[in-house]
Amino acid sequence: MVMDLVDWSPVLHLAVLGVLLAAGPLVWVWTRHRGATPAQRLRALTLLTLFFTFDLIVIGATTRLTDSGLGCPDWPGCYGSATPLGARDEIHAAQTAMPTGPVTHGKAWMEMVHRYFAMGVGVLIVVIAVMSWLDRRRRAEQAPSPWWATVTLVAVCLQGAFGALTVTMKLYPAIVTLHLLFGLGLLALLALQAEAFLPRPLKLSRGLQWGALAVAGLCVLQIALGGWVSTNYAVLACRDFPTCQGSWWPPMDFEHAFTLRRELGQTGAGSYLPFAALTAIHMAHRLMAAVVLTAMGLLAWRLHASGQPGARRFALGLLGLMAWQLASGLSNVVLGWPILAAVAHTAGAAALVLLLSRLLARALQPAPARAAPSARRAAAMA
Repeated sequence: MVMDLVDWSPVLHLAVLGVLLAAGPLVWVWTRHRGATPAQRLRALTLLTLFFTFDLIVIGATTRLTDSGLGCPDWPGCYGSATPLGARDEIHAAQTAMPTGPVTHGKAWMEMVHRYFAMGVGVLIVVIAVMSWLDRRRRAEQAPSPWWATVTLVAVCLQGAFGALTVTMKLYPAIVTLHLLFGLGLLALLALQAEAFLPRPLKLSRGLQWGALAVAGLCVLQIALGGWVSTNYAVLACRDFPTCQGSWWPPMDFEHAFTLRRELGQTGAGSYLPFAALTAIHMAHRLMAAVVLTAMGLLAWRLHASGQPGARRFALGLLGLMAWQLASGLSNVVLGWPILAAVAHTAGAAALVLLLSRLLARALQPAPARAAPSARRAAAMA
C-alpha cells in the first residue's frame, strides 16, 4: 500500500484535541490559584508542565519499547485520520498482512496516545511563553526571564520535528536517540525555570560546583549511550553480568557500532549490522556506567560532607537514583529486558536529569544581597 509519510489533513483536528487536553490543567491552575499573583500562577503552571513532561518521556519510552513507534506509519495523524478509529480498515489490513508487524491496533493507539500527550504539553508551553512575556513588566516578584520560556518553546518545536522524523525516517537510530535527548533537555529547561521562581541557593565551594557540572556532563553522555543501546535493540547482546557472553572482553566491532549515519540494523554501507557491533554498543554503556556511578558516589559524599541540609537531601537523592538505575539496568540484562524494568530505567534517567538540574540551579544561583546597615536598623526598629 502506497501512502504519503506526511499527511497534514488531520492537523486541524489534532490541534483542537491538543487544546482540549491542555484545557484541563489550565483550568485547574487558574481555579486553584484564583487569588494568586501572575508569577505564582506561572510557577504553578511551570511545575505542572514539568510533571506532564516527565510523564511524556515515560510514555515515549513505553512507545519505543513496545515497538509501537511505527504503529501509525504516517505523521501527524494515523493513515490521514486524527485517531486510529478513523483508520480501522487500514490498520486491520496491515495487521492481517503482518500480525506481529509494526502496525497493529494496540500499537497504533500507543503511538497516538504519545502524540496526543505531546500536543497537550506543547500547548502548555505555548501558554507559559505567552504569559511570561505579558507579565514581564508588571511582575515585581522573582521570576525567570521570558527568554527562558521562549527557548523552551523553540525546544518543544524541535522535539516535535524530531518526533516526525522518527516516523518518516523509519526509526533511524540517530534520530530516535536525539528525540530522547531533546525530551530530557526540555525537562531540564522547565526544572531550571521552576527553580528560578523560588530561589534557594546552595553555598557550595567552587570545586563542588564544578564537580556537579562534571557529573551532569557524564550523565548526559551515559544517557546518550543508553539511548543508543535501546534504539539499536542491543540490550540483549549481553545476557550475563558482570561478564558478557561468558567473557570479560567479548568480540566487539566499535567501528560499525558508532556509525551515526545508518539505518536501523544496518551498517553505513547498507549491509546487516554485525552482532559484534551490538555487543560493542552494550559494553560501552556498561563500562561508562561504572565511571558515572563512581562520579555520582563521590559527588553524593562531598554534598553530604558539606553539612548543609539542602545539600544532604540532594546527596540522598543521588544515592537513591544510583541504586534505582543499577537495579533496573541489571534487571534488563539478567531478566531478558522486561518492559517494566526498561521503562523504569528510562524514568530513572529522567529523574536524574531533573535532580541534577535542580542541584545546578541552586548551586549556581547568586546568594541574596545583604541589606545595607541602615536598612537593617530600620527593619529591626519596625
